[in-house]
Amino acid sequence: MAQLATFKIPEINNEPMKNYAPGSEERTKLQAALKEMREQAPFEVPCFVNGEEIKTQSIEQQAISCDHKKTLCTYHNADSVTVAKAIDGALAVKETWEAYPFNDRIAIFLKAADLVATKYRYKINAATMLGQGKNAWQAEIDSACELADFLRFNCQYAEELYAQQPPKNATGIWNRSEYRALEGFVFAVSPFNFTAIGGNLVCAPALMGNVVVWKPAPAAVYSNYLIFEILREAGLPDGVIQFIPGPAPEVVAQVLKHPEFASLHFTGSTHVFKQLWKQIGNNIDIYKSYPRIVGETGGKNFHILHKSAEVKTTVCQSIRAAFEYQGQKCSALSRLYVPDNLWPEFKKTLIEEHAKITVGPVDEFSNFMTSVINQAAFDKIKSFIDWAKTSDVTETIAGGTYDDSEGYFIQPTILVTKDPKSKTMVEEIFGPVLTIYVYPADEYEQTLELINTTNSYGLTGAVFARDRQAVITATRILRNAAGNFYINDKCTGAVVGQQPFGGSRASGTNDKAGSINLLYRFVSSRSIKENFIPIEDWAYPSNQK
Repeated sequence: MAQLATFKIPEINNEPMKNYAPGSEERTKLQAALKEMREQAPFEVPCFVNGEEIKTQSIEQQAISCDHKKTLCTYHNADSVTVAKAIDGALAVKETWEAYPFNDRIAIFLKAADLVATKYRYKINAATMLGQGKNAWQAEIDSACELADFLRFNCQYAEELYAQQPPKNATGIWNRSEYRALEGFVFAVSPFNFTAIGGNLVCAPALMGNVVVWKPAPAAVYSNYLIFEILREAGLPDGVIQFIPGPAPEVVAQVLKHPEFASLHFTGSTHVFKQLWKQIGNNIDIYKSYPRIVGETGGKNFHILHKSAEVKTTVCQSIRAAFEYQGQKCSALSRLYVPDNLWPEFKKTLIEEHAKITVGPVDEFSNFMTSVINQAAFDKIKSFIDWAKTSDVTETIAGGTYDDSEGYFIQPTILVTKDPKSKTMVEEIFGPVLTIYVYPADEYEQTLELINTTNSYGLTGAVFARDRQAVITATRILRNAAGNFYINDKCTGAVVGQQPFGGSRASGTNDKAGSINLLYRFVSSRSIKENFIPIEDWAYPSNQK
């Protein structure tokens, strides 16, 4: 198809966040969406392959995490036949999709963003709240705003990427660069904790002309299926993204043995990512190309206070970072370093503010925290809390209780340890447990070195100081300790288009979701040189006698 103009996409800005204050219009609409969703549940979620619903004999349930005796949806697990159909169907439409004019591809994702921000805003927020245990604000900044931001900003980044061309052309020569989709298909494995990440894992590669096989997390099936339906309504052709919930070991093994497997786009645990990488390595001889492996995994994220830090703001920022969404963000604060000169005031203020935190169902908007995602998460977090109660070096100064009788509720728990390399300072917990180490105020640099070497992660971290030299020192020593580093701000809450997100070490490949860097991972560039001037002799001047 001829392209008759060079198009510019509309100006892109971050989606404005609604605050859901008492009496607000958005609060009323979201409450209505929650009520309607509870009344209509359970929903049925099929596999969706080649434009058709597929229902299998293997059916599981996604519970409402704050009310786990109730079911949000039932979903059909993909069997081996369905997985094979998904791969074959995606490959069958690959050539057509890659050949779509760029403006038409972009139009689909821009429309999807507008659908997320308008028609489906309250529905997808309600699904994220009930299914994944987020309060209204956490759902808003995730499934409405961040998802819309990913969809829109990726279009801008793609436009910028395609515009990058060779800066020089010799006389009579025209040099060009084109950015091809990868040969084969992309396999996206998405997590439970961010609806927006599920959308980005599939939409970023699809935008660049790739076809994608998508395995959503069991605890986020319903919200992820809504994303898929939104994309179809926006005009995404059948087969470009194939939606296949299913048991991870079986689906993954089948996908990773396919010769046309071209890329893994993953967000989840470090342990699982390493397992997948090993499987890919073991299968390397069967692939047509070296697969692109893109992953964002775990973290053991930190705040450090310098002796010049302002106490009240660091307390508030630390409570948000540690306990928002029950500590189930990969960026969540887990270890906190406080100088002894500030500790008495800091401890007093922290305990006072901690007492104000409310925990309960997502429907009650005043709750700052709700439930953790499922029984396995509850049991794991509980084991760390129980360990601390028997530890000789760790004291529980707040929280420490839990109850899974109705929802998987864990009170925000604060520990203080005498050992900076104790269990809860080193191991990822992924829950509302914060461990504090009080360090001698005159050992600031030594403590920075300690932070840098305590564990294998490198995702997020923050320094709080009014002394600029303290900030400079922390920035230098912690250069590789965090892919997202914050100064006088909490270590969570990266915004698309403002703070590209990702870490290295055991925290992932640091390809920076929310930036142009990520899109480069899903294209294979080709350099083209065209010569306009024929030559009449094969010899060079240096060959003359």
